[in-house]
Amino acid sequence: MSYGFLVDSRKQLLQLNLRDVKLAEDVDCSYVARLLDGYSGADITNVCRDAAMMSMRRRIAGLTPEEIRSLPKEEVDLPVTQQDFIEAINKTGKSVSKQDLVKYEKWMREFGST
Repeated sequence: MSYGFLVDSRKQLLQLNLRDVKLAEDVDCSYVARLLDGYSGADITNVCRDAAMMSMRRRIAGLTPEEIRSLPKEEVDLPVTQQDFIEAINKTGKSVSKQDLVKYEKWMREFGST
């Protein structure tokens, strides 16, 4: 499999996970997909979920539950930024090691279908 194919696949998975998420104009899904090299599909889903919550977490930090409830929806429905993705990636580790990937690729070459 080519590296470009893998980046495109990760980008498509990002776009699928983010279809209902408001993105800031600075978000470059191709760049984020390249940063996710070695992440599993589940890992990528977790990164998207975490990134999507970051702007809201920043907005409600330090507020009481009552203050949070009184916020207009527009104040918590903020776009996800490129920095949100970078922070989420740094926070979310890969669940599959490089060694596991090598074992899987070897197994697929020996026993997998073509």
